[in-house]
Amino acid sequence: MKYFFTSILALILLACSGPKDALVNDEKQTELFTVHEMMTGTFSSRDQAARDSAFFDINLVMYPIWEKDASAKWLYVEQAVTANLSKPYRQRVYKLTITDKGQIESSVFELPDPAAFVHAWNNPELFERLTASDLKVREGCSVFLEKKKTKHYAGATPEGKCISTLRGASYATSEVEVYPDRIVSWDRGWDKQGEQVWGAVKGGYVFMKIKN
Repeated sequence: MKYFFTSILALILLACSGPKDALVNDEKQTELFTVHEMMTGTFSSRDQAARDSAFFDINLVMYPIWEKDASAKWLYVEQAVTANLSKPYRQRVYKLTITDKGQIESSVFELPDPAAFVHAWNNPELFERLTASDLKVREGCSVFLEKKKTKHYAGATPEGKCISTLRGASYATSEVEVYPDRIVSWDRGWDKQGEQVWGAVKGGYVFMKIKN
């Protein structure tokens, strides 16, 4: 008898929570699609560079790959000084997923042979020969995005977790804001004493979307 009532109670709780949980999951999936769409495209910091000489004119491309993957959203990311687009200084793959806390995690991966993927959006079959297992995850470098009241998304890396040895750094931090028309990204490197050794000093780079 005790087992019978326990089973009935479990069914009642499941019936009450199921639709609500499904609604929350649907909302989070919608947010994932929204952020992915907002991050997709070609972006430029040329307007900011024209206003302030402390910033360079940078071209940023985020190209969707592996779109059949129902478990995540993927982007190939390429950054280059606009005057030298053929030699990007950063190439990454981002994986967007929903965490248990409802945040959108943008995991960062390195490519096995970055030079082979320069301007790869012109040759998409390159990504068909690439698999997730070929990538190297940058541990501790994920950005965790949350929706803000102003209907944009913002987040950062966990403090001190993203290891970096660039220019004498001990670790790196990234702060990101994602809007429908722009992405604001502030990447910085820090030494063991907590002094900044690379990255913009005055604030984040403002990348305006110039092409979807």
